[in-house]
Order: sequence, then structure tokens, then C-alpha cells
Amino acid sequence: MTSPRSSAFVPHDLVKPIVGAPTGPLTGLTAAIKDMYAIAGERTGAGNPEWLARHEPELRTAPSVRKLLDAGATVIGKTVCDEFFFSVTGANAHYGTPVNPRAAGRLPGGSSSGSASATAAGACDLALGSDTGGSVRIPASLCGLYGLRPTLGRIDLGGAMAMAPSFDTAGYFVASPGLFAKVGRVLLDGGAVRSGVHRLLVASDAFVEADAAVVALLKQVLRRSAEILPAAIEATVAPAGLAPWRQCFRVIQGREIWELYGEWITRNQPGLGSGVRERIAFAATVTADEAVAARRIQAEARARMHGLLEPGTVLALPTAPSIAPPINLTLEELDHFRSRVMALTCIAGLSGLPQVTIPAGRVDGCPVGLSFVAWVGGDEALLDLAVALAPYCGG
Repeated sequence: MTSPRSSAFVPHDLVKPIVGAPTGPLTGLTAAIKDMYAIAGERTGAGNPEWLARHEPELRTAPSVRKLLDAGATVIGKTVCDEFFFSVTGANAHYGTPVNPRAAGRLPGGSSSGSASATAAGACDLALGSDTGGSVRIPASLCGLYGLRPTLGRIDLGGAMAMAPSFDTAGYFVASPGLFAKVGRVLLDGGAVRSGVHRLLVASDAFVEADAAVVALLKQVLRRSAEILPAAIEATVAPAGLAPWRQCFRVIQGREIWELYGEWITRNQPGLGSGVRERIAFAATVTADEAVAARRIQAEARARMHGLLEPGTVLALPTAPSIAPPINLTLEELDHFRSRVMALTCIAGLSGLPQVTIPAGRVDGCPVGLSFVAWVGGDEALLDLAVALAPYCGG
């Protein structure tokens, strides 16, 4: 049986750990790195062995990885991800699906699946991932971890492979709230907009997208924590529905990933796994006109969200619509899960706003995440909120 620790790391892993600075806020802690970030002397695989084989070792280490090392963390390994980061399930046809240590027999979520799996298994203290369409938020929710998708651009993505640059962010996982805030202080660049949280919106249309048991748990957590939160105000995020937002995200994402990798994929014909293969085929069909039309919808969504979330206001919503799905779902069932996920994750993705997910509790023994979205530069407020809410959450 594959262990959670071994399943999380790529076959082309580091030969030995990279030891961080002798002093710093992360000294004595270990970090794992998603296999999309450059590490000097190592090849970057993007979840696909043919990409790995056709590329040379990196000359420089990505700035975000360097920040962790300079803060004292020791990098212990490179983690499995979905191919070209184009999934939220966590499965990889070439390297296997990392184990979800906190929901046996269920998917870990992706595309930063190995980073989440390693953190949840206790193989590392923290792990670097990335989030375009939910690739930190979803595995954090399904594996019972703290995860941050920062304000677009607030964590340096230099030396990281792109997926859809309009939405790409770095992100990270930890298992405890105190460390969550500490790692944020290391990784976040300038642009903080400081404010206390004095207004709480609850996204009614986002809660409609989630399973009843998930909604019940999250609403219970919000009620329990009412003594430290502002009075909850019901709000509709997308007046015309979340489906148009989800579709416009899908179109822009598809257009951008094809612009980045389409020529290489066409020339080399790599063996792509099921699910990723079909999404890449869709990406190849997205026209420039379709992308332009989608960007108009994105601009409307961005204006709507920025108007709702002025400094001091946060929005509560389910991180994922359900608990982790079983690993043996059919392709059709996985596509349905992914579609439900994207209705929730596109909110922060389209708007470029920061989102934190915290482990709220369990349904049927499986972790459930509660999310908060904040204003541009409100990342630190979200980290502080996660720490404050920890005593009101369970498991």
C-alpha cells in the first residue's frame, strides 16, 4: 500500500534536502515544493514526464522558494501535481494520485495535490503550491489544511511555470493557524492594505452550490464564531448567477494555457492523462473572439467584487461544494465535481482577490473548508482572521 509520505513526492525528487539559513522565522521547519517552481540544478516537471525529459535543469531558484530558504526553512522535496496544473482532482496518470491522509480512499484535490498530501501527512511543516482555479483552496479543503490564495501578484511567481497568467497565483499549505500567519509574513510582498474586519457578507448564491451537510456545518461554525465576527449580512455575489462567471473563467483559462503550451503539445504529442487530455482539447478550440467576450464578463465580475469588498469587508463562502470525492469516480462524475468547484473558485479568480480557507470541521469523517475573500491587499487580515477563528473550528 502506498504511504501518504511517498505518494506525495515525484520520482525525480531531490537527492538530498536543501538546508535553509541558520537563523530566521522558519528555522527548524521543513518545506515541500510543487513541481512547477524552479530549483537550481533540478528539472521542473509540470506533472508530465515528457516535459521533464525535454527540459534542462534550472539555473536559478524561484524567488518564492528562495524566500523560504532565506527564512530558515529546509526544502525536503518536490511534490506531485496534476499535468500542466489543469485539474482540481489531484490525480496524475503518470505518477499516481497522492494519498489524502485525512480522508481515506478519497481524492486529495489538485493541482497542488502532492503539497497538500505531504503537509496533511506531517511529512513537512509547510508546502508551496499554486492557485489558478482553486489549486490551493480545494486540496486544502479536502485535506483539512489552512491554505491561502493571495491577492493577484502579492507572492512572486518568478521562476514558476505559468498556467493562465490572468489568474495564476502562488499559495501555500500549513496544518496550524499560527504557522499559517508566519509563513504569510515571509512570502507576501508589498501592497498590504491594512484594516480590521468590521463587515461580514455571507455569499448566499455560493452556499446554494454546496451540499446540504457542508452548508449546515459551515453555518454552524459561523454561528459559533459570531462573538468575534461582525453581524452576518446575506449577499448575492453574482446577480445573474455564477454559471456565466464560471464559463468565462473556463474560456479565458483555456485560451491562455493553449497560448502557453499548445505549440509544444502539438509538436511533441505527450501522453496526457484522462481528463487533462479532454480539457487541453477544449482549450485548443477557444477562439480569440470568445476570449474577448469572456474578458468583458470578467471585467464586470471584477467590478462587482471590488465594489462589494472594500477594505474592512470579507465574504464567507464554502471552499468546496462537497467533501473529497472517492478516488474511483468516473470521468463524467469528476467533470461534474470540477464544474461545481469552479462555480465557487472563480469568484476570487476572476476578481484577483485574496481568499483563505480554514479547516472548519468534518462531514462523514471528511474535512470541510470554510473560506473568506477579502479586498485587494487584505491578505494579512485574512491570516489574522484564520488565527482568531481557529478555536471555533473543529478538526
